[in-house]
Amino acid sequence: MTADSPSDVAPEPVEPVPAVPEADAGRRAGLADSVAPRGHEPGAALDEVRLAVRRLLEQAPERARQAGVLGVACSGGADSLALAGATVQAARRFGLAVHGLVVDHRLQADSAAVAAAAGRQLAALGCAEVHVLDVTVSGAGGPEAAARRARYEALRAARTHPDQLILLGHTRDDQAETVLLGLGRGSGPRSIAGMRRLDPPWARPLLQCTRATTEAACAALDVRPWRDPHNAEARFTRVRLRHEVLPLLEEVLHGGVAAALARTAEQLRDDLAALDAWADAALAEARDECHVDELGASALAALPAAVRTRVLRSWLRGEGVRDLSSGQLLAVDELVSRWRGQGGVWLTGGLVAARAHGRLALRKPDRRHGGDRLPSPAGPHSPTAAPSE
Repeated sequence: MTADSPSDVAPEPVEPVPAVPEADAGRRAGLADSVAPRGHEPGAALDEVRLAVRRLLEQAPERARQAGVLGVACSGGADSLALAGATVQAARRFGLAVHGLVVDHRLQADSAAVAAAAGRQLAALGCAEVHVLDVTVSGAGGPEAAARRARYEALRAARTHPDQLILLGHTRDDQAETVLLGLGRGSGPRSIAGMRRLDPPWARPLLQCTRATTEAACAALDVRPWRDPHNAEARFTRVRLRHEVLPLLEEVLHGGVAAALARTAEQLRDDLAALDAWADAALAEARDECHVDELGASALAALPAAVRTRVLRSWLRGEGVRDLSSGQLLAVDELVSRWRGQGGVWLTGGLVAARAHGRLALRKPDRRHGGDRLPSPAGPHSPTAAPSE
């Protein structure tokens, strides 16, 4: 997600689409007939999706409801169409208008037709306004990451109120895939905690609903979901997880894997929230021992490692350190946990974290001596000459 500031200016409404016979338009846009998966009753599925949306709106911050409008991101697929239809119905009791937001990534030859078809269905479902947002996909990280960045930037900018929520159609199946991706990359507990249900401006009410449920809900709504051909291409990691890895796990472990992964992610998010709150309080205490931009080492030393590294990460980022690597964080932590009089830790941005006289501080190197000397928190000492404690 982008951290750019939201724009309070909405895009122009989507241009009217020339009328074409519905069946012909559907074929051109690759729409599938609405057929509920076996074992899923359409009416019950729509009730489940609508209840999920209503519960999220009840739990959303009051200022989000006072914005008077919700955005629903829609690709034209089953998940987002079911979400849009259920949101229009659930939003009435809160007096909220619903704006349908279709992002055209322009990565496929027929993307404009797909976006137009999604817009027509959103209007038919009762969205007060429908906007098609054209984006340019570029940048580092591969096509999936670049498309995600462009999509979130466009959705954020499309809000008409700074407190407006944008509802996203991620399901329990998407959550399971996200957890597996994070587990495989091994980048820490946050990567396997999955997506948050409410992370303003983003809201994901369907994280407890399955993909089969949204498909059945589309049958109840009498809408025709788009089948994205990219979702069948094995060159995408997430596609292989969806069609190869998760089905194999379900078979080997006799079912329930997606639900278990989603449940684990939810429990882990609760744990992370508790640790983050502890770390915030500990950071304030460590700052109270000395100057506001320095930390008292004794307060940090008494903390469990999981809390202490959170404190240090928050402190470093707050002081302007960007692109902090796990190796750098570990080295800074050792200034507390394994202090033996070692020198400072060089960080991105030309800063050095050093310990002297019981305090951690960030300093610019002293370039008068070739850049290898660092003023300590207590004076112009070399990091290697800082007194041991």
